Amino acid sequence: QVQLVESGGGVVQAGGSLRLSCAASGRTLGLTTMGWYRQAPGKQRELAAGITRGGTTNYADSVKGRFTISRDNAKNTVYLQMNSLKLEDTAVYYCNAVTVVLMTTTNYWGHGTQVTVSS
Repeated sequence: QVQLVESGGGVVQAGGSLRLSCAASGRTLGLTTMGWYRQAPGKQRELAAGITRGGTTNYADSVKGRFTISRDNAKNTVYLQMNSLKLEDTAVYYCNAVTVVLMTTTNYWGHGTQVTVSS
């Protein structure tokens, strides 16, 4: 099992910045892609940003140029730097981690951290 602990959410004014962190612990051997998903009220959960163990990143079009995902493999931690926040970025942000062990892929999820952007 892998446990994911998120931190860094909160309330920020539009145009401001927040940094989310997610630390993985437990059976982290085989940890591959990590990422951040978000779910706004009444909407489906969507990928905001993802990063492979080798550092390849991908972003939702809506956050490109404003969000930066990074990771520290030694600490099994992934970060999401969010700049120029907009009202529509308000959501619960969930950390996701994927492990591949003996050809078995498992997805793990954090409990989520609330990000609220106010006008």
